[in-house]
Amino acid sequence: MSIQNNLQDSALYRSRWIKRLAPVFTLLVGVLVAVVLLQSGPSAKRESPPRQARLVEIQPVVIGNARTRIDAMGTVVPAESVMLQPQVDGEIVFVSDELEPGGLLRAGDELLRIDPRDYELAVLQRESEVAQAQSTLRLEQGQQSIAKREFELLGESMQADDRDLVLRKPQLESVRAQLALARAGLEKAKLDLLRSHVHTPFNAIVESTEVDVGARVTTANTLATLVGTDSCWLEVSVAVRDLKWISIPRGDAVVGSTVRITNRVAWGEAGWREGRVIRLAGDIEKEGRMARLIVAVDDPFTLKPENSGKPVLLMNSYVSVEIEGRQLDQVASIARMHLRDGDRLWIMGADDTLEIRKVDIVFRGHDQVLVADGAKAGERLVVTDLAAPVAGMPLRRRANDTASTQVGTEAGK
Repeated sequence: MSIQNNLQDSALYRSRWIKRLAPVFTLLVGVLVAVVLLQSGPSAKRESPPRQARLVEIQPVVIGNARTRIDAMGTVVPAESVMLQPQVDGEIVFVSDELEPGGLLRAGDELLRIDPRDYELAVLQRESEVAQAQSTLRLEQGQQSIAKREFELLGESMQADDRDLVLRKPQLESVRAQLALARAGLEKAKLDLLRSHVHTPFNAIVESTEVDVGARVTTANTLATLVGTDSCWLEVSVAVRDLKWISIPRGDAVVGSTVRITNRVAWGEAGWREGRVIRLAGDIEKEGRMARLIVAVDDPFTLKPENSGKPVLLMNSYVSVEIEGRQLDQVASIARMHLRDGDRLWIMGADDTLEIRKVDIVFRGHDQVLVADGAKAGERLVVTDLAAPVAGMPLRRRANDTASTQVGTEAGK
């Protein structure tokens, strides 16, 4: 009975272990099968993806003659300006209707008149003094003639000084001096009378006036401030290094550079005026260390018929100028925005890959640069901005690119 119970317990124990190990065995068999399948299956090789060509827009490089252009700013100042002051004292009895701010005056126009009556009386007085001096001279000349005849009748010899006294030469010289003084006084009186009429010294516009009829003025008073209308000046500041490109007159044989003047805020995009460089100031600005050019502009207020419709240059206004400089031959004109890293261009090579090329820049303008060496005519300039450009990267053109597109401008445009 005991042996039978032991056998039953042993069978039960084995059964329990078999049930516990069955899942583990199944899992091991599955892992073994998976390993066999992985080792016996086909293997895939890693390949790098193909390089994508960047889509860019290009423009052909154009070689030709190009003119340097210097962009700067300038201030409009009068070429002629005067603060009128009277040369005689008196009460103002007449003022021209045009003698008010903005009034236009022609050279020789009478601006105002100072009461001339005192000066007319002074002329009459000086005329009488001249007449009296002339009469005294004639009397003295008669006395000298009598003295000469008496001296001849005496027939005596005298020293030169004594003879001059006998012949009344000192008296004659004194009378002649009095006549000259009287005539000078008359000329001064006439000049004062003339100065009581104040005239415009040149074609001008009235900037300000400080007089009216009835006011009494002296030579210390300012009557009006006038600005010439025939021409004006621009004081233009340019970098000293740009002076070598600008034609500055040094004599009649040299013509100054042409200047195009714009003021987009006041005149719009289409408005412009033309001037010409006439001289270089002899000093440098203390603050900006810039050279100062003087540019002349004719008829700033557009008073001449041929200038009607052009914008007016107002004094003290701030304008933009473009100075036409020297011409350079056989250069490529490149828009400054297409210049990379200061002195490099992106060129699409013959194999449609990117070339990063260093070029020789002979002139740097505000919107353009002129390249003397490093780019050839017809080469394809890449004008599209590229992120992380690398030399040799593949490129492809846009479908709408045309070979006739040009970069910059050629001479004469």
